[in-house]
Amino acid sequence: MKLTAQFINSQLAPCHTANNIFIGYSGGVDSHVLLHLLTDIPELKHKLTAVYVHHGLQASADHWAAHCQLITEHLGVNFKCLKVNAQALPGQSSEEAARNARYQVFKNLLDKDDVLLFAQHRDDQLETVLLQLFRGAGLKGLSAMPVATNFAAGMLIRPLLDISQQLIIQYGELHDLQWIEDPSNQDTQFDRNFLRHEIIPLLEKRWPSLDKTVARVAGHCADAHAMLSVSAQHNMHLLYDSQKRSLSIPGLLEHDYVTRQWVLREWLHHLGARMPTQKVMTAIMQDILLARPEANPVVEHNGMTIQRYREDLYLVAVHIKPELDQVFNWAANIESLSLPENGKLLVIKADTGIPRHIWQHADIQVKYRQGGETIRLPNRAGRHSLKKLYQDSGIPPWQRDLIPLIYLDGKLAAIANLFISADFFGEKTNCITPVWQQAIDGKLVYQ
Repeated sequence: MKLTAQFINSQLAPCHTANNIFIGYSGGVDSHVLLHLLTDIPELKHKLTAVYVHHGLQASADHWAAHCQLITEHLGVNFKCLKVNAQALPGQSSEEAARNARYQVFKNLLDKDDVLLFAQHRDDQLETVLLQLFRGAGLKGLSAMPVATNFAAGMLIRPLLDISQQLIIQYGELHDLQWIEDPSNQDTQFDRNFLRHEIIPLLEKRWPSLDKTVARVAGHCADAHAMLSVSAQHNMHLLYDSQKRSLSIPGLLEHDYVTRQWVLREWLHHLGARMPTQKVMTAIMQDILLARPEANPVVEHNGMTIQRYREDLYLVAVHIKPELDQVFNWAANIESLSLPENGKLLVIKADTGIPRHIWQHADIQVKYRQGGETIRLPNRAGRHSLKKLYQDSGIPPWQRDLIPLIYLDGKLAAIANLFISADFFGEKTNCITPVWQQAIDGKLVYQ
């Protein structure tokens, strides 16, 4: 296979309709060759921005950034240098920390209809599959890297994934390209480098086409994973409550053991969590799914907890709770109110709810539950304690204190968008209703 601009262009059909094309550009031979090839495609070059991610982990990082900028200026390509914090967290390898920081900066960069290009090649794919194999990964891990995938708001494409690095280096030498050699790539204390320099050369002596055959295995695993995922996604959505972001435990237990695991993985993937280790999966299957309904077992995962309430399974974010003694004044002419550490409230037009003329002339305050609050509801006799209402509505205990309470002229008028007091309720008139957008994992989610 000949490495040419025409070949690269044939891999990049989505780029022709993209608004922006970003390339992860480290200054190494792989990304330099890809960038050089792209500049020979006039219909794409004007959309192109090379992005150097400055990890700050090497003494030469500033020099490398300057080198990358000079190269892009010479090629007539836009350039960005983005600095990240790549310090490893407790229990995290420096490789993982750098990769996560790098991917996050790219996720923040992409908008809708943008495309990101990485210069990973067939040798990288071989290393990835072997690393996943040695870590005991399942089908998803053994599928390794796809050529193209949705990424953040845009798309990620790896146009060199079926190209060997030998061919890439030959191209760089033929065109007299000047690239950076990162000395850390020789450090075999890192797993990937150990494989690259110590293990794979021995394997390739015995099996010269190892990179091609392992890439084919990865493709088979990807096909099998895609087929099984379709079935698991279907089963997951039948059991998923989108409002509560929970999974039905009785429904899950109707499936066989293997299907339960697939459904659980799809649920966690849907919520943006990492895939669980086998230890975590076993704990979910045994300690949570088979627990008594009144029990409250907890399994920690990915900085969050997985727990049950009654007959539903929840992924609970561990985040800073708001100060529950806060009181917020809300001007009637302002349609939204920010709640520190707890999202925001807003009001929308409705046929039933709080009549607008009452809302506009009231003194509006927002508080959190202190204990002992009661409310009278439309078409229901007597007053009801919030604790009893929350229990009857199946609201998990860890969510209850976070629910904002709306007071009009000192009287409890609404409990977020869950209940409106009969004292303030109107219908078939010009009304508003409050909506709570809770902050979950840094995103606003309608409750």
